[in-house]
Amino acid sequence: MLMWRLAASTRTIVRGTISSRNGLRSIATAASTAKAPPSPLLSAQRHVVDATPMPTSYRTFSSQNTNPAINYLCVHVFVSVKPGTENDFLAASLANARASSLEPGIARFDVIQQENDATKFVLVEVYKNADAPAAHKGTDHYLAWRESVEHMMAEPRRAIKYKNIFPATAGGWDYGDGISLE
Repeated sequence: MLMWRLAASTRTIVRGTISSRNGLRSIATAASTAKAPPSPLLSAQRHVVDATPMPTSYRTFSSQNTNPAINYLCVHVFVSVKPGTENDFLAASLANARASSLEPGIARFDVIQQENDATKFVLVEVYKNADAPAAHKGTDHYLAWRESVEHMMAEPRRAIKYKNIFPATAGGWDYGDGISLE
């Protein structure tokens, strides 16, 4: 399969193939004439990248993807809570996230906390269609969350909307049936 990678030693984009022979991972590379001039470091030679067996569940990214592209809306909600309310905010947000992850219009609903400032959180909400955010804001669990955390806010929360670029298929975002989230 055709793969693209960045050659770290030369900062040149190269084209190559990944294969497994005798359980070793190797890569054949050749300079991409369309992207970069030929380099002696990137001659069309085979070399061993590492001597570990290739995992059987190795994830590949191919230009021959047969899954339909998606157009998900990704919303990052930035939250600053008052010191001392972090645990209560987290408990309320996790309850909301658990229920939100079951909504049909939500592909993902992540709760993340800043490492060096426990009062800072980001809610990463990935919606499958344009109607899903409004449907989410009408749910009982969202309304309960909004009411329970309102007094914890150090400042009004703010959201930034993004369109997804990668992963480009639903399989890269959706939790899927039977997946344990905890």
